[in-house]
Amino acid sequence: MPSSRRGIHLRYTFETAETHGQQRAEIENPLFDLLSALQAEGSISAAARAQSISYRHAWGALKHWEEVLGAPLVLWGQGRHARLTPFAQRLLWAERQARVRMTPHVEALRAELARVFALADDAALQVLEIFASHDLGLPRLQALAEEHDGLHIGLRFAGSQEALRALGEGRCRVAGFHVAQAAAPESVMARALRPLLQPGEHKLIGSHWRRQGWIWRPGEKRPEGIAALRTGRWRFVARQPSSGTRMLTDHLLAQDGVAPEDVPGYTTHTEDTHVAVAAAIAAGAADVGIGIEAAAAEAGLSFAPLVDENYYLVCRKQDLETPPLQALRTRLASPAWAAALAGLPGYGVQQPGEVLALTRALPWWRYARSKR
Repeated sequence: MPSSRRGIHLRYTFETAETHGQQRAEIENPLFDLLSALQAEGSISAAARAQSISYRHAWGALKHWEEVLGAPLVLWGQGRHARLTPFAQRLLWAERQARVRMTPHVEALRAELARVFALADDAALQVLEIFASHDLGLPRLQALAEEHDGLHIGLRFAGSQEALRALGEGRCRVAGFHVAQAAAPESVMARALRPLLQPGEHKLIGSHWRRQGWIWRPGEKRPEGIAALRTGRWRFVARQPSSGTRMLTDHLLAQDGVAPEDVPGYTTHTEDTHVAVAAAIAAGAADVGIGIEAAAAEAGLSFAPLVDENYYLVCRKQDLETPPLQALRTRLASPAWAAALAGLPGYGVQQPGEVLALTRALPWWRYARSKR
């Protein structure tokens, strides 16, 4: 069946918290859940057990989807294990990539729906909009604040620069960005972020540190240094422009005297999140990338550290003592936040909840011009 004749219908559901507390934007689909189980288990009966459904139901579902899609999904050889057809394998891989790439947008939709319902339930509920560079720890902070503090965090992921611009334009009350701990005053990161931060106007809040490095498939070789990417031996997947990790990669390239345009695919093969980078490598669409250790561990990939960085939250001075910001700072300073981060490889708290001076926390920040 031609792709133009296949209809795609998206929907979402409401459930009680006891039924399923969705902490991330896992988009569920029974067809792909069943195909994944079949690929992992090697037989329909085992896949049915993994999905907690009957063999008859699984067999009927596969036949139904073959009819809907107009193409075979399973090789049914008698006396042999059931296997996915090449079409089903391509479909499963493409759908996984689409899920990962759409995660930030789905999370933004979930955040907006959650905010609407929270306000409908209780007009006095504290709501705090945060635009932040992609991070695996912040959804855990969001869940803690919702459960224990009556604080609803509307979390939207964007690049570090975009998050700070959103704060400057009044589209959020808190922005999240990250920077290498050893960033020099003339580094790529410092030059990009300095104009977006104003002492006296902005207040920096400590949150956590995390580790970034090489990500690649186990059993394969990675570049010994970033300059080796010029050879084209490794298919490199980069982060999108204006993201903090893209700035970090630009910085590492500059340190080794490599121009971004000299790295094959650097400007054409990009992903919007650490998880998407890891998924592209795990699926074989790329050989190597740079991202956080937790994303590599989640995808079962190898990791080698390159740099530790601090992740900060920033707000306007006039908002610092408002109830939502006070609740946020208290939660950041709590043992529960440290415990939540302890479950993520390459993460830890860093001056959590403390209000930090820009010129101390970011030694590369300098006033525009000193007096003569």
